[in-house]
Amino acid sequence: MAGRRVPYDPKNADLLCYAAAIPSFLDGSDTPRAYVERCLETIEALEPEVKAFVRMNVEGAREAADAATARYKDGRPLSVVDGMPMAIKDVHETEDMPMEVGSPVLKDWRSGWDGAAVHALRKGGALILGKTVTTEFAFAAPGPTRNPWDVSRTPGGSSSGSAAAVGARMVPAATGTQVRGSVLRPAAYCGTYAIKASYGALNTLGGFPSAPSLAHLGILAGSLEDMWGTAWYISHAAGGDPGHPSLNGEPSLPPASRPRRVVRLETAGWDVTLDETRAVFEGFVEELRSKGVEVAGRADDPEVEAIEHKLRELPEVILLMLTYEGRYPLAVYADRCPELLSERVLERVEVGRGLTPADYSRALDWCRDFRGQWEAMAGRADAFVTLNSVDAAPVGMPVGNSIYGELSSVVGVPTLNLPLLALDAMPLGVQLLGYYRKDWELVGIGRWLAEA
Repeated sequence: MAGRRVPYDPKNADLLCYAAAIPSFLDGSDTPRAYVERCLETIEALEPEVKAFVRMNVEGAREAADAATARYKDGRPLSVVDGMPMAIKDVHETEDMPMEVGSPVLKDWRSGWDGAAVHALRKGGALILGKTVTTEFAFAAPGPTRNPWDVSRTPGGSSSGSAAAVGARMVPAATGTQVRGSVLRPAAYCGTYAIKASYGALNTLGGFPSAPSLAHLGILAGSLEDMWGTAWYISHAAGGDPGHPSLNGEPSLPPASRPRRVVRLETAGWDVTLDETRAVFEGFVEELRSKGVEVAGRADDPEVEAIEHKLRELPEVILLMLTYEGRYPLAVYADRCPELLSERVLERVEVGRGLTPADYSRALDWCRDFRGQWEAMAGRADAFVTLNSVDAAPVGMPVGNSIYGELSSVVGVPTLNLPLLALDAMPLGVQLLGYYRKDWELVGIGRWLAEA
């Protein structure tokens, strides 16, 4: 693979779908061991240029694949993820590999335990194939990962390696985490499906602490089936975060559900979005209308205009919140080993030291009010659509503009990346947002959009 693998076409991107292979495991025409060997062949061919992984446990994955193969032969798989090769973002603890979070501060650090989601995946028979690259502390200096569709471009961040591994067909699914679009934007850049579930629905315990009131676990996958099945399984096997319920709905993909009315949002990102990107998105909106879906924007509905007005204030609010909540442990690292931190981390620590509880209290009040404003739209629109990035993945290693990803983390609502569009022969994602604890319903709408 030199440069671009193939020009991206959303209609035949042909990423992996583990759910589609399960019938062949049950009838014996294929096995989880053979499946993971095919994944390893792809990794061997593409990893030298894509650089998605920081650690791998190949022999452990093979042993787990053999055990899964025996269970399928007996007709007794443990779960929908039994035998599935999974990549784990290197912000989760794993008993068999270090957690370094993209920083020399934590080089070779091990807890010796699995985080909650990883533990659940192992108990369900998933193959924990390796740890994927993240940016420094999941927000700062980028890692070495490249975009699998064009290795001169960024995969996005901070879930860089997870998105690239799925987009390169190395694995069918991977975990990611998000505070400012760190699941959705890499998925958009690398052409994968992704879900950032309702706040708290997927257990985040056993990983690097990052702005707890904004932090979400997400799943990136080559198919809607694997995206939803994996997320639902983790949510029910590990539970949600303390104080939060698991995902609603069923473990199988919901039926396609045509929305009656959707709201198209510009957000603060529209002003900095390239004209070419705008044109592709406007084409998508017109296609929705041609299929009988009412699409309302800020000029059509005063309540939408009010939301758009709040979205102009959101970037300042979220930056204050994540800086205030992220002071620990970054301030400790800055005191002990500043030479191991990037300038961006050191700058954030200094800004955090200047914030007060009163500043944070005002930001929390803003978020509470905005969430109420958002939920008040539930009787007026089935979902919201916008972009996931201001452009296709840019050339170079900066992880891209996070502005479109900030909304969903602050509101805490379920959000999808749908890899339905292309620009410059690269993926361009549609962001689909719903309402708190209505993940099942949103995925049904996402399925209709993907199939329509």
